[in-house]
Amino acid sequence: QVQLVESGGGLVQPGGSLRLSCAASFLDFTFYDMAWYRQAPGKQREFVARISKYGPSNHADAVKGRFTASRDNAKKMAYLQMNSLKPEDTAVYYCNANGSRLYWGQGTQVTVSS
Repeated sequence: QVQLVESGGGLVQPGGSLRLSCAASFLDFTFYDMAWYRQAPGKQREFVARISKYGPSNHADAVKGRFTASRDNAKKMAYLQMNSLKPEDTAVYYCNANGSRLYWGQGTQVTVSS
């Protein structure tokens, strides 16, 4: 069974940084685009960043210049480096794998607060 497990979330002050990780198991990792989404309380799930199977990435306007998606194919890991965090970044962050099928992780909570 394919499994995606996020980690690295937590409580951070505004302006701080976090790095989220997504570990993929039993997935043909190089055949999948990897992406990050987030969902704040009372809000719809929104796209954050994507890094394709070929390497090129794209990021939502709200996080451009602050967040960076990356991947390590040898380790079957995806990452989201988050810098200059703002309170509005507070959300549950989800790892997504998109290829022949669609998979989601369970989510990890990121809270940005003083």
